Amino acid sequence: MNSQDCSLQPAVYIIGAGPGDPDLLTVKAQKILSQADAIFYADSLVPKQILHGVRPEAELIPTGNKTLEDIIPLMIDRVRARRSVVRLHSGDLSLYSAIAEQIQALAEAEIPFELIPGISAFQAAAAKLGTELTLPELVQTIILTRVSGKASAVPEAEELASLAAHQASLCLYLAARHVEVAQAKLLQHYSADTPVAVCFRLGWEDEQIWIVPLEKMAAVTREHQLIRTTLYIISPALKKVAKTRSRLYHPEHSHLFRRAKF
Repeated sequence: MNSQDCSLQPAVYIIGAGPGDPDLLTVKAQKILSQADAIFYADSLVPKQILHGVRPEAELIPTGNKTLEDIIPLMIDRVRARRSVVRLHSGDLSLYSAIAEQIQALAEAEIPFELIPGISAFQAAAAKLGTELTLPELVQTIILTRVSGKASAVPEAEELASLAAHQASLCLYLAARHVEVAQAKLLQHYSADTPVAVCFRLGWEDEQIWIVPLEKMAAVTREHQLIRTTLYIISPALKKVAKTRSRLYHPEHSHLFRRAKF
């Protein structure tokens, strides 16, 4: 889509809505939402505030009670009727968004589509926590993963305990219902006092964040009856440690655009 277009071409625009805060939508996502003829949105995961800027005549179709077999024909019919369609997902499309099968179905039906990425919950969480998840000489890797559930199994090679062995900043999605098992596997490699940010409904009006030792991750989850829309960040970067500094802006460091001062 050209930024100067005044209307959308008939196609399916698959958009990542971010974790919930309407202000975290990308500019491109906002532009498309404001022009779309029809919007299919995951109403159980996307707050209504995200839809405040849509056209009054736009057709809004919640999909929380629909299967893929219900959704795909409806989107195809509208595009073939020369209408622009938004498929609105929570978070970012590259993580646990179940878009691969939608893309395949649209391609088979020769329906044009475009992907518009969003902010992921782990990025919003780091901003809320006022931290960087990769600190020099402490942790330089971020792992995004989940535990096996009814809807999707995790490959054996990506089993949580083996990933925990890296002691990286580990962002654990879709795990609240299995938190005791997850905690036990994490404790095989992280110390019991490793800080964990338990992030509930990031970006929503009822957002809550607790920072607790790893050994209390499950207890806090059960105490607050968290069963969904919860992200865990397990990271040495959340510890109150001695100051660290990147070499990037250090006066002793030179690069293509700057000579070292010492």
